[in-house]
Amino acid sequence: VAKLETIEEELRDRAYERLTDAAARPDTDAARAAQAEEKRLLQARRAIAKAIGALSPRDPDLDD
Repeated sequence: VAKLETIEEELRDRAYERLTDAAARPDTDAARAAQAEEKRLLQARRAIAKAIGALSPRDPDLDD
């Protein structure tokens, strides 16, 4: 889980970088490519977050 959390954080950082790149040069092919990559990174980050949730130990007292 700790490794997945690190990966999730790295994906979040990369997605932010892509958004920053796109904002720096709007209406260019590079901006559109950066936006597309950001969407893929977001999708991957969500999948990792879901895996973290599935693998994290559950507290039986919270299942009430």
